[in-house]
Amino acid sequence: MKVSKRAVKMEYSAVRKLLPLANEAEARGIKVFRLNIGQPNIETPELFFEGIRNIKDKVIKYADSKGLPLLIERLIETYKRDGYNFEKENVLVTQGGSEALTFVVLGICNEGEEILIPEPFYTNYKSFIDFAGAKIVPIPTTIENDFALPSKKEIEKLISDKTRAILFSNPCNPTGKIYTEEEVKMLGEIARENNLYLIGDEPYREFIYDVTKKHHSILELEKAEENVILIDSVSKHYSACGARIGFIISKNSEFMSYMLKFCQARLAVPIVEQYAVANLLKAPKEYFQEIKEIYKRRRDIIVNALNEIEGVTCASPNGAIYAFAKLPVDSSEKFCKWLLTDFSYDNTTLMLAPGEGFYITKGLGTQEVRFSFCVGEEEIKKAMIVLKKALEEYNNK
Repeated sequence: MKVSKRAVKMEYSAVRKLLPLANEAEARGIKVFRLNIGQPNIETPELFFEGIRNIKDKVIKYADSKGLPLLIERLIETYKRDGYNFEKENVLVTQGGSEALTFVVLGICNEGEEILIPEPFYTNYKSFIDFAGAKIVPIPTTIENDFALPSKKEIEKLISDKTRAILFSNPCNPTGKIYTEEEVKMLGEIARENNLYLIGDEPYREFIYDVTKKHHSILELEKAEENVILIDSVSKHYSACGARIGFIISKNSEFMSYMLKFCQARLAVPIVEQYAVANLLKAPKEYFQEIKEIYKRRRDIIVNALNEIEGVTCASPNGAIYAFAKLPVDSSEKFCKWLLTDFSYDNTTLMLAPGEGFYITKGLGTQEVRFSFCVGEEEIKKAMIVLKKALEEYNNK
């Protein structure tokens, strides 16, 4: 029996594809430090579970395709707290940020059209764009330049008559870069002047570790309101990845009317999780300060340990929950597999995300790896010892 060309073309997740090897290693009795995935181990706030217990409905029915009105009201309140204002008509609730991005790409791209994305980028962007039969055009950035964007002129050279949007995550997954106010404004100008959508993926906006840095949302771009599409999610903010609640936010009413068609086609987002998240959004702003301190300590342990290993380069990420490092290996893909199939130290090993998966340009990322700091401090310290031993053995075999 045949499958579609789309199914054949789709790639396995760069973050999850080594899972079978990790499971096999654990079956052999090896402890695997899983630094590959952004699954926070911080407890989900009690407010989430309280929201479930307080559901008054006698029938668990379909929610409105737009989303639960109470949830949308709470979302508007949390953004207003940060100085951003929009109305309920500007919001659609989705099944996680992934569905939000899939709908947006399907809604703006025809087969063969293009989206510009700073490279390296979140690996699943390629999957969302493949669904639409569209194409990624990478905006080059480098670890040596702290992943800063090139000039406006250089970015505009990449625009063709097939270009429909610019997509970027801020803070960035996988690099942890926070885009400056000047960079965000530049992207807004490019989008406005070239009649493009500007899609800002901002699920890590609460995680800024340097007090001298500030997150600049695309919602600040008042002159580009019609171009702006914001993607958000509760997954990382509140350690609620399994709730699968995300949002599309845009003041472009025509665009949102088309997005509603997609939301209606999939009927509705699960109503139980929407009630739970509506209650979760009552968490005070102070909640994030404690969480940020936890992640900051973990970040410092990883970055300091990495930079003490000979041949490793790792800039300190100012946001998100990842560190992106360059390792002294011939192939990060090969190295990450070898860690799970042929190596152990003190009966332990590592599961990491190979860098190639965060690039579309052939040959890039071959020595880079993404580290998630979603595990505890002691586990990170042990993992860094294992990494040092692994690099020594790998390069001497």
